[in-house]
Amino acid sequence: MKSAAKKVLSTSGDCLFSLQNIVPGDLSQPVQYSRYTILFIAGGKGSFQADFGNFSFEGPVIFFATPYQTIYFKDQPLSAVTMLQFHGDFYCIEYHKAEVACNGLLFNNIFLEPSITLLPEEALSFSGLLGQLHEELCRQTPNEAVLTAYLQLFLAKASQIKLSSFPATLPKKESLLEDFKIALEANFLQMRKPADYAALLGLSPNAFTKRCTRYFGKSPSHLIQERVILEAKKKLHLSRQSIKEIAYSLNFKDEYYFSRFFKKMTKISPQVFREKTGISIMADLSI
Repeated sequence: MKSAAKKVLSTSGDCLFSLQNIVPGDLSQPVQYSRYTILFIAGGKGSFQADFGNFSFEGPVIFFATPYQTIYFKDQPLSAVTMLQFHGDFYCIEYHKAEVACNGLLFNNIFLEPSITLLPEEALSFSGLLGQLHEELCRQTPNEAVLTAYLQLFLAKASQIKLSSFPATLPKKESLLEDFKIALEANFLQMRKPADYAALLGLSPNAFTKRCTRYFGKSPSHLIQERVILEAKKKLHLSRQSIKEIAYSLNFKDEYYFSRFFKKMTKISPQVFREKTGISIMADLSI
């Protein structure tokens, strides 16, 4: 049974932080949230979809989703799901990157699976943290500093587990795909066609697509599109540039074409994304 969400609201009534238990069926259809979303699944098996990526899992596991990322369970786990959500105005992951390097690790990474698989003792630790968050939220006036501290500890522990899961070395046969990651990061503003990257890597377009999809679980065209959208989201959230300025900085011919592309990929306009996610304090600190 779905439990009532425990929330922290802004002065205008917007939800800044929330915690609730949900049944997997609540995420059986694609959904988007304007806040960062964390899903703690204590047990069971299933399949989770995040944008273009499909990820099979066996609990205990934690999934991480960025604002307006399309997520849902294709095959549902047997156990209940604890959903923790926070707004960028409550906790800015870019501002706190020195304390917790979760931006680009747990969130905002198009190549990594958006999850961590837990050992039993790790699951108990995270369950305890969620319990402490719930206890604080049940107070008549929750202390935001305490909630922030627990959230930061949660993210730090998750980041530590994620980093420890990386292999020390990559098999030689996969080094070419790692080269694609580097090439995409360096060229996504100019190179938008998979064939361009295939030529760069010395592969036929067909062979490149097959190897890329097998290795990353996504086609090269999806990865290119996701990288452009990721950059657009960063600029909308972390800067005060106008939509027109952002469009030109991303090499779109005009802001209307950019807006159509953004809405096609995210289901919302750039302006609505900015309004719902807010402009980070980093926008003013970087001036």
